[in-house]
Amino acid sequence: MQTLKVLMINGSPRKNGNTTTALLEMTQVFENAGINVETIDIGKRDIRGCIACNTCSRRGKCVFDDLVNEIAPKFEISDALVIASPVYYASANASLIALLDRLFYSTQFDKTMKVGASIVVARRGGLSSTFDELNKYFSISGMPIASSQYWNSVHGAAPGKAVQDEEGLQTMQTLAKNMVFLMKSISLGKKTFGLPSKEITTPINFIR
Repeated sequence: MQTLKVLMINGSPRKNGNTTTALLEMTQVFENAGINVETIDIGKRDIRGCIACNTCSRRGKCVFDDLVNEIAPKFEISDALVIASPVYYASANASLIALLDRLFYSTQFDKTMKVGASIVVARRGGLSSTFDELNKYFSISGMPIASSQYWNSVHGAAPGKAVQDEEGLQTMQTLAKNMVFLMKSISLGKKTFGLPSKEITTPINFIR
């Protein structure tokens, strides 16, 4: 079996913060399983939002030639994508959302059966709503969503506090193990059965 690849996007602007702690728990599991891991920190990057110009439909990439276009080819060759965000006002980091909007919309390669997982980190509340927000990128793209023994969340306020959330870190470990199983199973399934056949999309506008 060829070496499987996981791309992880860290939306936190804090270097070595609690979101990083959560991702490192997963990284250790992936590396022990022989999975190639690349993590990209985008929390402090200047990333503008989509302007709905639709230029990407003609050029095959976003009109703004920035980090989004740098990440796109890495995403294409990856077998799985992990999105990690701190929670701000019961929502993800705005820079991360801007990047994901443009990344998923502007890339035209088939994302079917790439495994997706989102993880969220907060002092206390807003985790579930942010978790749901991030998972929508996967569900519209034919990407199986990996789960764990609990919602994929870790608690911690000040940097370093996440190491005290033993249940949260265990959830990250279980999530990574489940992702390894899914990636390996899908890889074998694609060789044996191929990808599912595609329906021809019939777009319907509710207001004509």
